[in-house]
Amino acid sequence: MAVLEKIRVKFGLAISIIIALALLSFIIDPNTLDSALHSMSSKYDVGLINGKAIRYTDYLEDVERFTQINEIITGSSVQNEQTQQQIRDAAWQELMDKYLFIKNAKAAGITVGKAELVDLTTGANPSPLIAGNAAFMDENGNFSADRVRDFIAQIPSDESGRLQLYWNYLQSSLNTQQYYAKYGALFNASTYQNALEKNENIELNNTTANVDYVYVAHPFTPDSTIKVTPAEIKKYYKAHSNFFEQQASRDIEYVVFEVVPSAEDIAATNEQFAEAYSQFATADNMKAFLLKNSDRQINNYWYKAGELNSINSEINDFVFSGKGSVSPIIADGDTFYAVRVMDSKPIADSAYVKHILLQGANAGKLADSLLNVVRKGATFSSLVAEFSVDHNSAADGELGNIGWMTQTYMIPGFESVITAPVNQPMILKTQYGTHVVVVSKKTAPIVKKQVAILEKTAVASKETTNGIYAKANKFATIANKTAAGYLEAVDTMGVYSHKMNVTEATSNYGSIENAKEVTRWAFDNKVGKASNIITVNNKYFFIAALNGIHKEGVKPLNEVTPSIEATLYAQKMAQAKKAEIAGQIEGCTTLQEVADKLGATITSVPDYSLATMNSRGSDPALAGALSKAEQGQLTGPVAGVYGTYVFVLNGKETGAFYTDADADMFAQRKAQYNIQGIIPTMSENGVVKDNRARFF
Repeated sequence: MAVLEKIRVKFGLAISIIIALALLSFIIDPNTLDSALHSMSSKYDVGLINGKAIRYTDYLEDVERFTQINEIITGSSVQNEQTQQQIRDAAWQELMDKYLFIKNAKAAGITVGKAELVDLTTGANPSPLIAGNAAFMDENGNFSADRVRDFIAQIPSDESGRLQLYWNYLQSSLNTQQYYAKYGALFNASTYQNALEKNENIELNNTTANVDYVYVAHPFTPDSTIKVTPAEIKKYYKAHSNFFEQQASRDIEYVVFEVVPSAEDIAATNEQFAEAYSQFATADNMKAFLLKNSDRQINNYWYKAGELNSINSEINDFVFSGKGSVSPIIADGDTFYAVRVMDSKPIADSAYVKHILLQGANAGKLADSLLNVVRKGATFSSLVAEFSVDHNSAADGELGNIGWMTQTYMIPGFESVITAPVNQPMILKTQYGTHVVVVSKKTAPIVKKQVAILEKTAVASKETTNGIYAKANKFATIANKTAAGYLEAVDTMGVYSHKMNVTEATSNYGSIENAKEVTRWAFDNKVGKASNIITVNNKYFFIAALNGIHKEGVKPLNEVTPSIEATLYAQKMAQAKKAEIAGQIEGCTTLQEVADKLGATITSVPDYSLATMNSRGSDPALAGALSKAEQGQLTGPVAGVYGTYVFVLNGKETGAFYTDADADMFAQRKAQYNIQGIIPTMSENGVVKDNRARFF
């Protein structure tokens, strides 16, 4: 398994990423898992991609596979919520590629052959995914096709199957990348900007108009003479149904009873804290003392002035005031603090570190020998080239240089480099192996402190929790599982009711996180229902009522009628005002006559841009009319977005501020925008439904 260890070490120490997808694991509610495993209903499908139903259990297998690959690369099985989400996304993307993108790419005549994949791995044109992989580099840090062949040769003898798993992943990634590269090239070729289009673009963006115009704003007050009929609304709705697509959602109301410590709980915590505080100043084994008495454990971090403000500003002020080694008790809401200064000395913020990494049974003895060689002045980079397992660390072009390290950017096990003397080699041991380490330079030292913080936050007692639960239970009893009863309970108990529209992805309710159970209840019930008590994070008691259901798809006509009516009214208003103004100015031959008739003023703009995409505040209707108008002729009325124009074009001027390079850049941005729309467009045509929010 030396190859797998090499992958972990190289990636860990170089802190580099060679794989675009984040690879992690996830946690799922056992109850949801049980439900999914015992049903073949589409309700328990993770989604649908291009006609292919994605079963929950199949998706779990994909996630587990990515998790194992992540462990191979990082050497760690630890994941946080963010990484769990990333691996779910990575697994889903692979399914999208398999059942949607590659299928469409093949339909377009694109293929990826075995010979291509060979060339991308051991041939003359290795992919960056292979060429940049630490497992396939020689002793000088260069890509070696022989190392790839050696890797493949080891696969049959690897009983764990992890080498095969990793190689399959690399092969699959290369295959998918080739399809994307070829489809992208094909798509770019189809969006080519020819010379005529380019010249028109340049001319348009370089042209400005010298214009005088009279502008009459459309009124904001309703005009009773302008009517929008139900038939017109229905016709618009049918013609623009894609405007009204919506996710499935629910309208709910909910109340929350939060479990908070009572005054008695806080007083009891204060007494416990005072008892521990009496021993805090004299405790010899601070690590053991805090483990027993404090919510915050010991750490070896060296704090500079200001950094302790993130915990408590009074702690920071005391530590750097020089008024003693142990603070008085500090109360901050439900939390009590005391701080003891354990050490103080000038410490650098950063240290520049280089190392030789050794592995294997003889690493310790070899490290001792190399330590003496380094002390005698041997060239460090030469020793790295000959003995070190890590050839990826080469900051500033010198082999063995890890670079600048801080307390927050540190390889675990290297913490002592911050306080180590400059140019005095030492031996350190980490999860990666044995290191011969030299700190070659440091930033200027400043006074820093090591501290121990005694911290205790009051928590609700069993009695307090039971009392709050009793209030929630009283509310639920009055509500009696109905929305009408819910409103009665709100009035009776005088509690605040929150209103919210939630989708299946909703997990946070205000500042309350991980409340997905409330969402699941909303999607599993009918309008007019109220819930029993839903416990969240063992700290919040929810009772919810379901007031509305919005199904996925096109919104019902009655829900969008007001917005359609407003749109049609604005259109009719613009045309009515245009006709009205046309009648008012009939017979006028000059713009001044128009202004007098309308009681308006003339606005003069010497450089009105005809390229509305580059002009803030430009009205597309006026710009379009100006581009076709005859010079010196009274033109209008023209119905704009918010008002009506009558104008005279005095002339046009063509500049040279919009260049060939600008036109090329615009074409590139347009092509990139189009490429970004490939998957969304394929998803629409191939019908993609992502139901993962039901489960995660």
